[in-house]
Amino acid sequence: MESGAGKHWTEEEVKALLSVWSEKNIRKQLHGTLRNKGIFIYIAKRLQELGVCRDWKQCRAKYKNLKYEYRTVKYAHNSGDVTKTMKFFHDLDAILRYEPVTQLAAEENGRCSATETQLNTNPTTDSTQ
Repeated sequence: MESGAGKHWTEEEVKALLSVWSEKNIRKQLHGTLRNKGIFIYIAKRLQELGVCRDWKQCRAKYKNLKYEYRTVKYAHNSGDVTKTMKFFHDLDAILRYEPVTQLAAEENGRCSATETQLNTNPTTDSTQ
C-alpha cells in the first residue's frame, strides 16, 4: 500500500482517509478551521499507522478534492440529476451530512448576513435559539 508523491490514491488509501476523517474529533477540528496544517499532519500520521504513506499536503489536497466532488454530486442530486455519481458518495454523505452550512438570512433592515444552520438535524432538538 506504499505510495510516493504524485501517485494516484488507491481505493484502500481513500478508505483509510475516510475512516480517519469520520472520527468525531477530526470532523469537529476540520469544521470551520482555516489554518488546519496541524490537523492534516495528525491525519497523515494516523494514515501511516494504517500503512498509507502520504504527507499532510497530499492528505489536505485529497480531502479538498473529495469534499468538492461530493458537493458537486450532492448539488446535482438536489437539482434532479441523479446520473452524476462518485465512488465514495455514501461514505462522504455520512461524514458531511451534519456539517453546519453558512446560509444568507435576511435581516430586518433588508440586508443579508451569514448564519450557520445544521443540515438534517434531529427533529427532536430545540430549533429556537
